[in-house]
Amino acid sequence: MQAVYTVYEPLIMAQTIFHKADTRGKANHGWLQSYHTFSFAHYHNPERMHFGVLRVLNDDTVAPGMGFGTHPHDNMEIISIPLEGDLEHKDSMGNVSVIRKGDIQIMSAGSGITHSEYNKNKDLPVKFLQIWVFPNKRNVTPRYDQITLNKEDRKNKFQQIISPNEADEGVWIHQNAWFHLGDLALGSAHNYQIKAEGNGLYIFVLSGQVKANGMDLNTRDGLGIWDCKSIEFTATTDCELLLMDVPMGI
Repeated sequence: MQAVYTVYEPLIMAQTIFHKADTRGKANHGWLQSYHTFSFAHYHNPERMHFGVLRVLNDDTVAPGMGFGTHPHDNMEIISIPLEGDLEHKDSMGNVSVIRKGDIQIMSAGSGITHSEYNKNKDLPVKFLQIWVFPNKRNVTPRYDQITLNKEDRKNKFQQIISPNEADEGVWIHQNAWFHLGDLALGSAHNYQIKAEGNGLYIFVLSGQVKANGMDLNTRDGLGIWDCKSIEFTATTDCELLLMDVPMGI
């Protein structure tokens, strides 16, 4: 009798990297308090250089009336997400603006720009996330965009704020990346589908607690997941999340 063998395909398990909030790099410049998820400036950790094309995730607090003087950038997609207060922006393209909580700002630095960022208020700090993404095109013409979001569009769902497509919801960047914000209620369950093959998801908890694929995350924790097609979320408290769906190859 001929033997019959059953061949099982190997189970492909998602890969993860966990960055607990209190393991981030920290810089205290007096006027600036900054937490670095990835290596930045004087914080260098060879195990934390980037997550795919996600190069920088800085959690900044700027003292009243203070800020970053004019400085250059090139060939980077730079995203600012205000969390509290008012951040004033000026750049070499002639843009002068103020971004506030609920706004998203994007700069494609491309062939080169200079800009400055200051806390517009003299009595209150400003808190914001500064995020850098490697572009998929180099030396493009620099560009600036800013939008105001409807925060009701993220109640118990994921609101798209960034994509590769100019016609889509949110702002667009030169990269096959999608960002979402979620404002989830205690006990609610949600599924996120990875947008493109070869992408991974970096989850950053803005506030509260959540389970992501069964893993407990707290405020300001970060979790990168790749080699999977979807991620399951369960809010263990009311929570706010930033999801960054990015190519894993640079």
